Amino acid sequence: MSRAGHALAVPVGHGLWVVPLLCLALAAGVAIGETPISLPVVGQVLANKLWAAGYPLDPIDEGIVWNYRLTRTIVAAACGAGLAISGLILQSLLRNPLAEPYLLGISAGASTGAVLVALAGLGAGALSLSMGAFAGAIAAFLLVAALAHSARGMAGSGQIILAGIAGSQLFNALTAFLITKSASAEQARGIMFWLLGNLSGVRWHSVMLAVPVVLVGLAVCLWHRRALDAFTFGADSAASLGIPVRRVRFVLIGCAALVTAVMVSMVGSIGFVGLVIPHAVRLLVGVRHARLVPLSALAGALFLIAADVLSRTLIKGQVLPIGVITALVGAPVFALILIRGGRR
Repeated sequence: MSRAGHALAVPVGHGLWVVPLLCLALAAGVAIGETPISLPVVGQVLANKLWAAGYPLDPIDEGIVWNYRLTRTIVAAACGAGLAISGLILQSLLRNPLAEPYLLGISAGASTGAVLVALAGLGAGALSLSMGAFAGAIAAFLLVAALAHSARGMAGSGQIILAGIAGSQLFNALTAFLITKSASAEQARGIMFWLLGNLSGVRWHSVMLAVPVVLVGLAVCLWHRRALDAFTFGADSAASLGIPVRRVRFVLIGCAALVTAVMVSMVGSIGFVGLVIPHAVRLLVGVRHARLVPLSALAGALFLIAADVLSRTLIKGQVLPIGVITALVGAPVFALILIRGGRR
């Protein structure tokens, strides 16, 4: 088989089991909770809602499945896939294994933008929050890029990481200032819980926004998969292979900022997904982005669905912020990846 044929065969082979695995994870995310609901009941609810099958069901179970758990699980999957893709883009373009939206200040900037829109009352609905979050994400990345460019005496890897830490602290401070100055006690409590990652408020309008954005981000990454492979060897190598470096960087970083902003505007800042998932998948399947992009999206979706289930079931009668779960799981996993990478 030729190289081109092999490159096409691998994603097709993965695609044979990706969709069933994702559907199984979605079903488990809907069925598992403080009140367990059997998979047949979940299937009957979907049949009633989608095809008017007419199964006799408890209205409470039907409401829990359709209006709460299903939307929550779909948005968790979309958010996990989107954050994993964003982290993969930034790590590939910047050639830095620590690059991700949370560490580079993009998540913090998106949080500031969303909180500013929410407290200032500039429009209503997820779209307005997303636009504010996108503006904040772009502003944060531009600030981090300017800081990194000005630190001429440092190595490139140290520049971007320290600039990202500075940018994150600045925008986190701005967010805290906005909450302290403009929010009531009830608003402050809700916003702080949301900033740690909260899927409780997502409904079908969130699904209609999150899923298309993630699919577009995935399509953009797959379209530029060869360019991402070229960037693995540096911008000069990519340019020598005929890659329009500036245009590709602009498109891909804009894509990462948009996906991150939309997710943050709906569920708050969730760390470690964009950092750990690309690392773990890269160790399993290598560095070719034809496989790395879709499998990172799948792994991110599965990881956040599992984290959401844990957030709802770990403490009886209480829902934990999902960002707490991702940090508790992601930090040790990332430590293991660092130790393994150092030994290798």
